[in-house]
Order: sequence, then C-alpha cells, then structure tokens
Amino acid sequence: MDNNDILRRIRFTFDFSDSQMISIFAAADAEVTRAQISDWLKKEDDPDFKQLYDKELAIFLNGLINKKRGKKEGEQPKPEKSLNNNIIFRKLKIALNLKDDDILEVFSLAQLKVGKHEISAIFRKPTQSQYRLCKDQFLRNFLHGLQLKHRPQDTQAS
Repeated sequence: MDNNDILRRIRFTFDFSDSQMISIFAAADAEVTRAQISDWLKKEDDPDFKQLYDKELAIFLNGLINKKRGKKEGEQPKPEKSLNNNIIFRKLKIALNLKDDDILEVFSLAQLKVGKHEISAIFRKPTQSQYRLCKDQFLRNFLHGLQLKHRPQDTQAS
C-alpha cells in the first residue's frame, strides 16, 4: 500500500486535524509543518503532492503509539528506514492497544473472515517458519474495518 494513502486513511478514520497530525509527529520528537502534512495528504495527480517516505510514516506511527499509549521512559525507538505492511500493522495494533479478538472484530466489520492463526502469523518474526507476509489487501481491509468501527456514520460517503 502507498504510504500517503495509509496516512490519509488513518487521518480520516480518527478525524485528526492538521494540529493533531503535527502533535502526533511531535510525540515522536519530529517537527513537521502544516504545509508538509497538506502536501502528503493530497492526491497523486495534484501538482503539490509530495511522497511520504517510509521513515516519515514510521515517525508518524511511533508518534501515534506515544500519543495513544504514553511515551516510554528512556530512549525512544528509532524510526525504521524501510517499512512493510507487517510493521505498519504491528504499529497500529500497538497504538490502538488491540488484542486478537479486537482485530478479528475489525476484520468482521470489513466482512473479511480471518482466523487467529492468520493474525499471529503476521505478527511473528520473519525468521519463523509460520511467518506470513501481510499483503496490501489484508492491510486495506484492516484500515477499512477501523474506519467502519470509528466512523460508522461516514462509511457511505467514502
């Protein structure tokens, strides 16, 4: 999935304002401007569109974890230079404090039948034999389910 699309979906799902977006980045010790956020949220065909790189999305997700769960004592986690869907999914799970049953509920809202073993396979280490790569459609359905859960009144509009 495209990083800009993930950022747009998270912003819409939780109805974050520009100020809230800036404070989420700040929670991960990063400074961004309203103009940067605006450019990241634009559609690809807009001339002012700017690509959101993996490190910037990682900073945002780390900030979301810090905002929702509280900042850990000591040194903050370094943002990953390279992200994949498994890492993005794990960071969202941590930020939202989701258990397996919560994740199953989110997928059921998106009308996707998923088993607990599939979820645990996605959160395993890549070196484990049961590890499963999180495909774009899987993450897209999870984000859609979050939207249905947190903004049910707006699901017809999107």
